[in-house]
Amino acid sequence: MNEQHIGDTLDDLLEEEGLLVEAEAVAIKRVLAYQLSELMGEQQLSKSEMARRMRTSRSSVDRLLDPTIASATIITLERAAFALGKRLQVQLV
Repeated sequence: MNEQHIGDTLDDLLEEEGLLVEAEAVAIKRVLAYQLSELMGEQQLSKSEMARRMRTSRSSVDRLLDPTIASATIITLERAAFALGKRLQVQLV
């Protein structure tokens, strides 16, 4: 059997394949969508009310809460956090 050792970790493999940045972005968006959904549930906040507080459309809230849609602007995330009484923190590590 002719096996090629590509990398030591999944991150190494994804980086070598040029997929690491996209995979991390999807993972971050899934976590954010989950956190927003949980906070909305705790506060018994509907998507319509969330949209009103964010001064946006319900379809925008739907996209924000959809874990498969990785794109979200910082301003949209900040508005969502503010609507839930939270603050968004972004940092480079």
